[in-house]
Amino acid sequence: MLKKIVTFFCLSFSTLSISQVGGETTYQFLNLISSPRQAALGGKILTNVDYDVTQGLFNPATINVEMDNQLAVNYSSYLGGISYGTASYAYTVDRRTQTFHAGITYINYGSFDGYDENGNSTGTFTGNEAALSMGYALQIGYSDFYFGTNVKFITSKLEQYNSLGIAADLGLLYINDNIDFNAAIVVRNLGTQITTYAGLNERLPFEIAFGMSQRLENVPIRWHVTFENLQKWPIARPNPARSVSDLGGNQTNEKVGFLGQLIRHTILGAEIFPEGGFNIRLGYNFRRGEELRIVDQRNFSGLSAGISIKMNKMRFSYTHAKYTSAANSNFFGLQIDLR
Repeated sequence: MLKKIVTFFCLSFSTLSISQVGGETTYQFLNLISSPRQAALGGKILTNVDYDVTQGLFNPATINVEMDNQLAVNYSSYLGGISYGTASYAYTVDRRTQTFHAGITYINYGSFDGYDENGNSTGTFTGNEAALSMGYALQIGYSDFYFGTNVKFITSKLEQYNSLGIAADLGLLYINDNIDFNAAIVVRNLGTQITTYAGLNERLPFEIAFGMSQRLENVPIRWHVTFENLQKWPIARPNPARSVSDLGGNQTNEKVGFLGQLIRHTILGAEIFPEGGFNIRLGYNFRRGEELRIVDQRNFSGLSAGISIKMNKMRFSYTHAKYTSAANSNFFGLQIDLR
């Protein structure tokens, strides 16, 4: 069974390795941060295997019995007046059947003023998208490996244009309880449009990510590292604002070497008191930091920090993520234990 799953992952990588990132595909909201915990740890953490029911939205292999009867609702006041949120719920049928997971991701782009080709006003219009997901995970035999999948049904409305789509996420998780170490690889958004906006079929935001995490011995800290968008290399582009000119007026563009490319795929995070009723979370997203960094100005782009507080059967989470000097984002989450 494990051999078949690994073979399937390898075939997926080889056939879809040319997929693109931001701005080149449709349904981009599918790769948005799913919760305050994710946001605080840098954005794309794959290896949390605990009560966090929202984690199942990003890596279905992490769906587990601790999520049973957990309900989570998350909201973010995003950039440019955009608002979006997620909701997740999991239910364990029994120890043998394991746990089923359901979730929804919703984004509202707000109101826009419309004009025709002559500049005449056509009134206001809105845009919104949503994805409903169903997920399940299973242990591979008696091994330390777990496999999970999400199936997502997608709807999108942008002005008078509508589109429907379907996608799947596949996750493979390794857990070593002896050293409290987890590793995971996830293939996200394998799918297609069922109906298009205007007759043109567009690709979905396919992504491959690999992550690791470990709880330090005798120290209440769990570190995380994620390598995102592994399906595309190189991922960085020279920034025209960082080009230099010599005395003769000759311009030299920025060069991004191997290390610069590698670092842009990397996300780091740390959670202090990860199993406690109160914990602190810190993260840094290198690609966000590099792409949004202003030349000759320190604006701390890419940094994020958050907290989580548990009160009886409720856990409240908050995260502040730094994007630019003029734009930051706040994430709010509430998880309720319904058992």
